[in-house]
This record gives sequence, structure tokens and C-alpha cells, in this order.
Amino acid sequence: MSLLPLAPAFEFSLGDWNTRASVRTSAHDYRLPADIAQQLETRHWFPPAFLPYLAHPAIEAAGRSVVHRLTASHLVHFLDYTTLLEHRIVNRAVEVIVHGELPVDLLPSMKTAALQLYTDEGYHALFSHQVAEQIAGFYAITGRPVMPRRITRMDGLIARTPQEQRPLTWFLLGFVSETIIARELLDVCRDSLVSGVNDMLRDHLTDEARHSRYFTEVFHYLWLHLGAQQRTFAAATLLEILGIFFEIDEPWLRQSLYNAGIADSVVTEILGKLVTVQATRSRARAGSVATLNALKKAGFFTEPQNQILFAKAGLIDG
Repeated sequence: MSLLPLAPAFEFSLGDWNTRASVRTSAHDYRLPADIAQQLETRHWFPPAFLPYLAHPAIEAAGRSVVHRLTASHLVHFLDYTTLLEHRIVNRAVEVIVHGELPVDLLPSMKTAALQLYTDEGYHALFSHQVAEQIAGFYAITGRPVMPRRITRMDGLIARTPQEQRPLTWFLLGFVSETIIARELLDVCRDSLVSGVNDMLRDHLTDEARHSRYFTEVFHYLWLHLGAQQRTFAAATLLEILGIFFEIDEPWLRQSLYNAGIADSVVTEILGKLVTVQATRSRARAGSVATLNALKKAGFFTEPQNQILFAKAGLIDG
């Protein structure tokens, strides 16, 4: 196929990484404050608005301490997941860029920026683990880390992917992850959170905003150079990946609610509403806006079959 000219906006760089990356410049130690009890009068461990089940009458009636425990439990699980995600998924996606495993020959500048990003992700895993350990200790949360369903599902996707398509699949996992998490962190950081947690998430956000732009640009470059069969494979794989990212981790959530003393009938009712097809589609459509915008920018939806595929899944309008 003939190659299209690259847009002038392509830079393939993390820019001022040496002076802005949290691993290079952050002065935060990410320790929880001594006045946690006082802070929890007005702050949260995690934004309640992101956990709609907290509005269930039985949970509201249980009082503030139960809500704090449930948000702390969610945050610990999210941070444990983040540690695994950065190491096993995102940095594996970075490796296929750095070591020339993709079906397209990438530019040297992309590989240099990818090495910087790899360093960032290792640091994100470290501070996510450090903060999770502190909160788990504070609430005596045991039996962790629990393997997140999302990681298991991504591992399963790789396992059943033909060997020759695995590098592209790894890259697409990284692309979706980085474009989604940047948006998630931006929304989370708008809430008033416990200091230490707030410092960590804001440092993470600062880095991930650059990572999202980087993966968006590399995807655009890759998409311009992929052949027709590779594009067809990528489109179907992207749809499957987006589905994975917006499933509810039902086994973990069930246990978290039980551990907080929530009755079986309430747990069943909460999960029943969260795992419906409509609820999952609604989360996916709302949460994948940045990813869908990146696809649109790359010209992904100029191909009618991709527009039909994603409209049928409820991610875009038909």
C-alpha cells in the first residue's frame, strides 16, 4: 500500500521528560498523613461518584466508616492492579516498540521516548505499591494482592492470539490502557482526596497525560503503515480490549462488600445492576472517550467497516 504523509504534529517525544517526569523531579514521599481521621471528615480515599453502589440505601445507612472502608478497599485493589498493569502489560507494550517487534519499522525517536516511558511506568508501579501497602495496613486488609480479573482477561487474550500477531496485540493493550488511564486519573484528581494519595495520583496523572499523547501518536503512525489484513485484525482486537477494560471485577467486588459487612441480598442486588450488558456498554462508552478520539484522529473510522463494528458494540453512534 502507498504510505500517506505524516501529519506535522508528530513528534514522537516525551518532550521535557528530564525536567517533568515524576521519577526525575517529584519531591513527594507519598506517605499517608498523621491526621487521617481528621482528613476523612472532608476528604475521600477514592471519589464516591466513581462507585455508584455506594449510593445503595443499605450502604448509606451503614454510615461513613463503611463508605470509607469500601473506598479504601477499592483504592488498594486499583493500586495493586496498577502495579501489575505497569509491569506486565504497559511495559511489555513498550518493549515491542523498543525492540522492533511490531510489523511496522518505527522511528529511532519513538524508541528513545519509549525507553523514557518504560522508566516512568516502573516508578508508577513502585509508588502504587507503596501507597497500597500503607492503606492496607491502616484497614488491616489481608489476602492481597488479588489477581485482578482485567489482568487475567488480558493474559487470556494474548494466550489465544496467534504468535505472529502478539506484538501488535501487546501494543494495542498498551495504547488502550494509556489513553483510558489518563482520562480516569484526570477525573479522579478532581475530587478532594487524602493527602499522600492525592500527591501520588497527581504525579501519576502528569506522567500519564504525556504517555497518552505518545501512544496516540505512535498508534497513528502505525495505523498509516499497516496493511489491510493487519488493520482488520487490529480493529477486532481493539473492540475486544475495550470490552475487557470496562467489565466489573465481580469476584473481587463481591468479597470487598462482604468484608465490609454488607448483607448477601444487597451484594447480589448491587452486582446484578452492574454486570448487565447495558451497564457495561454505558461504562465503556463514557470511559473510552479518549481512546475513541485517538482512533478518530488516526483515520480509523474513515473505514466504514470499523464504524459499523464500533456502532454495533454501542461505543459510537451509527
